[in-house]
Amino acid sequence: MHRRLIVALLALVLSSPALAAERSKLPAKPKAPKHTTFDTYWGEKVQDDYQYMEKVSDPKVAAWAKAQDGYTRQWLNSHPERKTILDRVVALTHSDSPDYYGGSYRNGSYFFLKNQPPNQQPFLVSLTSVMDVKTERVVVDPNVIDKTGGTSIDFYAPSADGKYVAVSLSKSGTEDGTLHFYETATGKPLADTIPKVNGGTAGGSATWNADQSGVYYTRYPHEGERPSEDLPFYQQIYFHKLGMPISADTYVLGKEFPKIAEIELSTSPDGRYVLADVSNGDGGEHGYWLLAPGGAWTQIARFEDKVIEAKFGMDEALYLLSRADAPRKKIMRLPLAFPDLQHAGVIIPESENAIESYTPTATSVYVTEMVGGPTQMRVYDLKGKAQELVTMSEISTMSNAVRTTGDEVLVRSQSYTHPPAYYRYGPGRKALQETALAQSSPADFSDCEVRREFAEAPDGTKLPVNIIMKKGTKLDGHAPTILYGYGSYGLSQQPYFQPDIKVWVEQGGIYVDASVRGGGEYGDAWHEAARLGTKKVSMDDFAVCARYLVEKGYTTKERLAIEGGSAGGLLVYGTAVHYPDFMQAAVAHVGYGDVLRTELAPNGEFNTTEFGTVKDSVQFRGMYGYSPYHHVKDGRPYPSVLALTGVNDPRVPAWETFKMVARLEATGSKNPVLMRVSYDSGHGGGTALSERDQQTADVLMFLFDRLGVKYRPVQQEGKPGKTAPSL
Repeated sequence: MHRRLIVALLALVLSSPALAAERSKLPAKPKAPKHTTFDTYWGEKVQDDYQYMEKVSDPKVAAWAKAQDGYTRQWLNSHPERKTILDRVVALTHSDSPDYYGGSYRNGSYFFLKNQPPNQQPFLVSLTSVMDVKTERVVVDPNVIDKTGGTSIDFYAPSADGKYVAVSLSKSGTEDGTLHFYETATGKPLADTIPKVNGGTAGGSATWNADQSGVYYTRYPHEGERPSEDLPFYQQIYFHKLGMPISADTYVLGKEFPKIAEIELSTSPDGRYVLADVSNGDGGEHGYWLLAPGGAWTQIARFEDKVIEAKFGMDEALYLLSRADAPRKKIMRLPLAFPDLQHAGVIIPESENAIESYTPTATSVYVTEMVGGPTQMRVYDLKGKAQELVTMSEISTMSNAVRTTGDEVLVRSQSYTHPPAYYRYGPGRKALQETALAQSSPADFSDCEVRREFAEAPDGTKLPVNIIMKKGTKLDGHAPTILYGYGSYGLSQQPYFQPDIKVWVEQGGIYVDASVRGGGEYGDAWHEAARLGTKKVSMDDFAVCARYLVEKGYTTKERLAIEGGSAGGLLVYGTAVHYPDFMQAAVAHVGYGDVLRTELAPNGEFNTTEFGTVKDSVQFRGMYGYSPYHHVKDGRPYPSVLALTGVNDPRVPAWETFKMVARLEATGSKNPVLMRVSYDSGHGGGTALSERDQQTADVLMFLFDRLGVKYRPVQQEGKPGKTAPSL
């Protein structure tokens, strides 16, 4: 069928009398009043009509948000196929086969987080063999602790002997974690609990001392210790001895750290040394402090030294990942006996592929290399001599190797079409050996193909686009297409298994995962190209990817939607506002919108090292040039928008979404702007399974409607998933 005829028919469907009659049953859309204020930055007067929405607890703001969510709920539920879509999401994503992730090893015990529907939350298990799941025992299960599904695990830290495990638990997506302690063998909780260990700003961490009698842990200020506005900042390190009251805990380190410090703690294999990795906010700057036997802390690297990761080896040394004069990174070895960066020597120099992660073992270093998004693993000896290259047979992700015994490691791998599995690898193995920790899925992608192509930016930069679609799909522009992206913090878009994508693909849709600058697919330079004042480059790149899909016949702009979350939500808002004619719809999950005011929120201050600060005149100009909220124009047609937020979000406050939605609605654009508010979740971490199901079904319903897809029920294949109760 001719492409222009298809577009004409699509327009007819979207404006049909039946659909119009259905929409007429909806209540009036709530409108936000304008209360105009002005802020002046470096001589620039900036108008803000919805600044009052930053007080989300204000009764009028809260009432408007509830009315918006109510309207969205009715809009979505007016589609009779929405329930069928939810059932299909559950059938494909609730696998009876569990997913194991977040693995670690201690003294004969393997620890994993286990996700197994219909459980609302992942739980912590231990095994004595990864080849036999019968050795598994549950250590901590939030689903038992909290029957509502509202409690989740933030992080866990086993002791060196594997006897105990420290676990941070938080509620309702707040990430406000309290540290608890459990016996591994029995799951029995100890009496000790430590509040304010984890948070949505700087995260949290804990590590054990040599004799397992206590833990070093991250601590946020307690009430009364600092002004209330400073409580999400100034993270420091304390020590807790098991069995003692927390009032007896001692301060260890951190008064000299910056306000936006983020601390990660680790202990050497022999327990003699403790390492503190201190990030300066979210921009990728790290400093390192080492606690040696005898109790003296030594700073071994500063922010300006460009060491971005450090790991204990098994040979009395630290292995450092550095980007100093190496944008694709290099690995250095530092003897613990001489904790000074001057004594660190390069063992693995920079190469053509960026180093994503690494694991030193008894006689080897396992290095995960980034190849523009997909990864592979290269093995070196401790002097840096390359031994072998380990790859998968398809475009896939190989995670950081988990050290077990000697030179044996576990590697988790997955692809767009194959679910994740753990593999064993080590000396004497000619190939990766699949363990019993391999997930199967009701979502069968055997009828699909993955294409890896490259869009080209105006400056010649090649932008990877990974395209998932049914085999034999005609490139006639008819296929509805979702373009997904992120592009921030130097984090890379990597191949991942997402079974709900099949719900889209089996309806004739195409799913595209794009890599744009701001990520780390090609090293530090790729990140720096779209950071601070140059952040708009990521939005320009995303628009290039959208245009590429149209030019190559995968879709048309009338059948194209863009999607992203968090910083990816900023990417979506920015691309939709700066390039509104490139797509039909946009979905932003917990996204940033008003970049000029972002740093006024607690976590926003941590983001100044990534997005920029208005306190710097040059950065302000760049931020004002890309901030989506400030580039919305009255009278201009914008794509249909679905904006999702959680009121408990500690990372991107809900007002970012409120303001963006109110501003877009005020333009008079005829396309719908819908806002979905979750009142029992936050940024995504800790969201209950049933709420995740509902969100997925809502997004798919919105996209099917906006891109003109009439949902066709699919005959169930294989064993259906189990439905979880709605919270």
